[in-house]
Amino acid sequence: MVPDVPHRRASHRRGTCPIVTAMPELPEVETVARDLRRRLLPEGGGPGPVITGARVAWTRTLRDEDPDAFAAGVAGRRIEAIGRRGKQVVIDLSGGAFLTVHLKMTGQLFVVPASLPIDPYERLAFSLDDGTELRFRDVRKFGRIGLYVADDDPFDGIGPEPLDDRFTLKAFRARIRGRRARLKPLLVDQGFVAGVGNIYADEALWRSKLHPLRSARSIRASDERALYRHIREILAEAIVRRGSSIDDYTAPDGDGAMQERLDVYQRTGEPCRRCGRPIRRIVIGIRATHFCSWCQRLPAAQRAASAPLLRTMTPRPGAAATGRTGRRWVDLDGDGALGRTTEEAARARARTARTKAAAAARRAAARAGSGA
Repeated sequence: MVPDVPHRRASHRRGTCPIVTAMPELPEVETVARDLRRRLLPEGGGPGPVITGARVAWTRTLRDEDPDAFAAGVAGRRIEAIGRRGKQVVIDLSGGAFLTVHLKMTGQLFVVPASLPIDPYERLAFSLDDGTELRFRDVRKFGRIGLYVADDDPFDGIGPEPLDDRFTLKAFRARIRGRRARLKPLLVDQGFVAGVGNIYADEALWRSKLHPLRSARSIRASDERALYRHIREILAEAIVRRGSSIDDYTAPDGDGAMQERLDVYQRTGEPCRRCGRPIRRIVIGIRATHFCSWCQRLPAAQRAASAPLLRTMTPRPGAAATGRTGRRWVDLDGDGALGRTTEEAARARARTARTKAAAAARRAAARAGSGA
């Protein structure tokens, strides 16, 4: 089922993002918006509580960095609707104003009793007239919240919503044809299509059997159809499963489960679910990219131009770890980063397990602190 999205144009601010951290994408942000609607708006429809004030603990959380003007601007406004555009939560307020919330890497939103002790990682909180607070928690402090009026257009340049009924195969073809960019950078470009990031770009390309370094202009009509279908399918499936709780992402009503269903993302060295060969990992820009080099073949004509990026790839079984740039391949997780000793592989598995356990503990602590 295609999720509902507001017909508002939105923007995306590019920022630096460590390749080890998964930033919430369309499914995660949609889940947060839906959870907030259930908690803040009446079940049968209608407006929600009135914002009575705002408490700003970290000024740079605000896009204009003026806490007094921000607090005055939201006070007395009623929450009327909650939606999403791209990777941002959009909260419509009375009087034609609206809020945008960009979670970035570690942003979390919780609705809690006003009497609950303040979390040390709280960056901003809205006091509501029903005795609750909407709190924004952000360990890394990269999240941003903006207040705008109806005539503002702070979202200029973002692409169409991939799950909108108006985003047809014909519309997708019109956008991709003539593009020279490689497929992975193109899919995560928010000006091309909204809300797709590192996780679901990798997944859609794997399902479509398209190499992430392949040029967009080289794909055939059948490839366009497959990529369009799989982008929409993976996003819709992830929404049903409440997104992927890989790092710090959690929603007001709990974690997601899509991380258990991912086919390539963060599965370096594990067997491909189609052919059994090890999933590989390269770095494109600052983004780790996961794929199967057997199922997702790169056309021969494009291999020479892609050689510098492919040097960072996890080697085939038995390949020597020489002549490589960046980290040694044995530092990559997964049994298929072959060439490891049994002891090295065991240490890698233990490290991966510790990392996942630590992320789960952080999410649980955040929910416990919010009273969830």
